Amino acid sequence: MKIKATFLILISVLAIQQTCLAQQIPIGSLTESYFRQLQLENRLDSNLSFTIRPLSYAYLKTGLKKPKVSRAIDSLNLYTSIIDQKNLTFSLLPISLQQQINTNHPYGWNDGAMIPARGYQSLISAGFYLKAGPLSIQLQPEYLYAQNTAFDDFGKYHSDADLINYYSYHRQTDQPERFGNNPYQKILWGQSNISLNYKWLSLSLSNENKWWGPGIRNSLIMSNHAPGFKNISLHSSKPIHIGIGSLEFEMFGGRLEESKQSALVANRTSNGTLLYNAKNPDWRYLSGLTFSYQPKWIPGLFLGLTRTFQAYHNDVNSFSEYFPFLTPYQKINTNDGDPIPRDQLSSVYARWLFSKSHAEVYFEYGANDNALDFRDFLGSPQHARAYIFGFRKLIPLDYKEETFLSLATEITQLSQTPDRMVRGAGSWYYHGEVLQGYTNLGQVLGAGTGSSGDLQSFSVNYLRGFKNLGFRFERWVHDQDYYAAIIGDRNNQSRSWVDLSFAITGQWQFKHHVILTTELNYIKSLNYQWVDLAPAGNYYPIGKDVSNFHGVLGLSYYF
Repeated sequence: MKIKATFLILISVLAIQQTCLAQQIPIGSLTESYFRQLQLENRLDSNLSFTIRPLSYAYLKTGLKKPKVSRAIDSLNLYTSIIDQKNLTFSLLPISLQQQINTNHPYGWNDGAMIPARGYQSLISAGFYLKAGPLSIQLQPEYLYAQNTAFDDFGKYHSDADLINYYSYHRQTDQPERFGNNPYQKILWGQSNISLNYKWLSLSLSNENKWWGPGIRNSLIMSNHAPGFKNISLHSSKPIHIGIGSLEFEMFGGRLEESKQSALVANRTSNGTLLYNAKNPDWRYLSGLTFSYQPKWIPGLFLGLTRTFQAYHNDVNSFSEYFPFLTPYQKINTNDGDPIPRDQLSSVYARWLFSKSHAEVYFEYGANDNALDFRDFLGSPQHARAYIFGFRKLIPLDYKEETFLSLATEITQLSQTPDRMVRGAGSWYYHGEVLQGYTNLGQVLGAGTGSSGDLQSFSVNYLRGFKNLGFRFERWVHDQDYYAAIIGDRNNQSRSWVDLSFAITGQWQFKHHVILTTELNYIKSLNYQWVDLAPAGNYYPIGKDVSNFHGVLGLSYYF
């Protein structure tokens, strides 16, 4: 009751205040990526971290450096208000159609509500934004349709013994290989929120995707790979100046749902017993905290920390269980480590922006299992770790016309280190207490490459204002922990499943209203599904290689 009373008091205080905020920019949208590009061009306030998103469109526009803007800034007139008065604003949000296709098997990530599927799928969204005094409402629901065609899954190529191991290993997570046998349709709340705002503070009831951390292709804790989830959050809407620098933060409590799908579509039996059994049907309570600090003595440097906890909601009762991120970090300071069955993830990160050099470097280091104490961490800092490292540089070709050449690279490492042979840490995104793992509706909330997926990415883009054209090369190693624990140890003839992809990417704007995005991606999957085609005893294994085409076409109309 005390928690509810405090919550109501906070709402009442905020409800009598005024604000000038506007709609949030969806995670992964071209508008969002363009503003980050402007910051690298030294045309946008360098105090904004871009590590806690979504961001307010109005605030981003006020951060533009007026003496440095060019004609391309005119293209940012994307949200035209039908009503624009002092205490009342109403505008229509863009109508967006996102489409993709996979010709052989599922591929792709950071696509929100879309599911991993073969065949065609589309995501349609539209809505409105209303602000009346301190209250703002952004209603932007989504409709998803996926053809969800059958493909050659793990079960087609492997023995019953392999399937028993597969189901046993993947029982600790909710990541189905295929979402049923039929076309998949779903209506979701999408990027919707209701907020009470006061100066730099917002209290929101939201279903929006979140992105925490400095990564571009991946993030360890929060990304737009899975559908958004219902949550209540308290967060900063712009950097808060605290004398020794500036601070951005967010804390939330939310609800995660299960996909209710088997790990494989065909749920087989062993000695009459189903290999896949239903998990605890209770929904999961996810809570998290992140903050980013920008020291005033080191312009462009951002230092951050994140913590998330999840538990079945029937186990959550006390204040410390609703806000576990406020408890001591090291297990030695929490008696038994966790008072209820729950899983946690944490990370620290840094982003260093060099505006005058048009470059940025960033890093995120996370732990799937906190150390007992500092001595334990020093003795084995690589235990249960994952990291992301990235670099991007813009080379000016014509600064006045906003023409640049962009070079970018990013590495994601989620697989366990050799330390696992001494002290197993479990795979990232599942740890045993919560059998759905760190997922919502069957997809990982963090890095889209999935549990123990490793990625190396390199891209080159030609930028001219809002328009760009480029290519991207990536190497993705699938689920290395599963391979090491089950496939590799069982049969040393097998090799890792590796996807090599080459993509041509582009975006274009037509008459300030229509934005087109496209991606043409050819993928060569080596040793697909860890299939070994070599005769027994052959020293050189011959894996099954397949080709896949992943195409993306997006259209957005701004009123």
